[in-house]
Amino acid sequence: MARLLERPVDAVVGPDDGVADASPGVPTHPWAWWAWALGTGAAVSITTNPLLVTLLVAALVLVVAARRTDDPWARSARVYITLGLGVIAIRMVFQILLGSDSTGTVLFTLPRLPLPTWAAGVSVGGPVTAEGLVGTGYDALRLAVMLGCFGAANTLANPRRTLKSVPAALHDMSVAVVIALSVFPQLIASVARIRRARRLRGDTTGRRHALRTIAVPVLEDAVEGSMSLARAMESRGFGRTRDNRRVPPGTTALLIVSMGLLTVGCFLVLSNPQWTVLPRLDGQGVGALLVLAGIAGGVAGLRSAGRRLRVTRYRPDRWTRRSVAVAACGPLAAGMVALLGRLSPLALNPPTSPLAWPQLDPLMLLAAVIVASPILLSQAPAPTHTPPEDLP
Repeated sequence: MARLLERPVDAVVGPDDGVADASPGVPTHPWAWWAWALGTGAAVSITTNPLLVTLLVAALVLVVAARRTDDPWARSARVYITLGLGVIAIRMVFQILLGSDSTGTVLFTLPRLPLPTWAAGVSVGGPVTAEGLVGTGYDALRLAVMLGCFGAANTLANPRRTLKSVPAALHDMSVAVVIALSVFPQLIASVARIRRARRLRGDTTGRRHALRTIAVPVLEDAVEGSMSLARAMESRGFGRTRDNRRVPPGTTALLIVSMGLLTVGCFLVLSNPQWTVLPRLDGQGVGALLVLAGIAGGVAGLRSAGRRLRVTRYRPDRWTRRSVAVAACGPLAAGMVALLGRLSPLALNPPTSPLAWPQLDPLMLLAAVIVASPILLSQAPAPTHTPPEDLP
């Protein structure tokens, strides 16, 4: 057993390793779902066209509905939808109360609230214009869909399999990050289980009292689940590492420079500065090149730093052709939306002053089809038969 734990990551394999892509037993790689969701979020972040955002979120919902499982972490989609709707409502309320602007089409006027002199520049109440509401609605819808992309990745990607697939150099940090990401779905499942148990007992108390009766069992369930997971990981030798080598010289500097290039590149891509380096290379193009260089340098640095560690993994997930295709759908959709911005900027970001009806471009439909492609590229999840849960 000790000799098995000391073997490299690639040597610890299971009976289903090397299975062809057509095998029904090979699920989609969890990081493929994250790449797909993050690419979709990037596509949404660079546009304010509500037609395009609606097409992308419709494709997102179709994939989640077709490929979600019955596991506890897959039950959080409704919560993220509620969170997105809450973001839209809060942004619109703040725009109505605090975003008074007399320029534009005034829909109605609220009474102004007098404020002291130190609050100059802030006004509560006043005229509410259609241009202000539409512009705020565009931004709020974009933010809500970006939260939905995060929720889609959390719904489709198994957090435990995600934990097994991180680079060895980031193992210690990834344990904390992945556990933090999986706490929210687990709390949702725990609350649903305890509420179901209360209904079976015939408890009909009000919501305020129910909150007090649910809070303690939920916290107790979370602590017991964490302790059980820790005991199981300890007994199986999970995550045992051996530090045999020093970090190769220059690896730390490579990682720092790569993160700097990635940060500057993302800023240039999102800000789109109006300056030209070469006839066909503007500020956004330079940013794209810096992002690619940062990603390449970061991957090389992580591989170099991870060679000194041997992290044990049981049946590691393999990147199959289907998983690679699913992961490529997100960046490809983001690239399609970026191309649309270069060809037709007004279609990507419709003006709100004066108001104009958003344009619908064929490239928008193509981007939505690309986002929905994982329905055909990935395999349907196998039905799970979970044992009945014990009542608390």
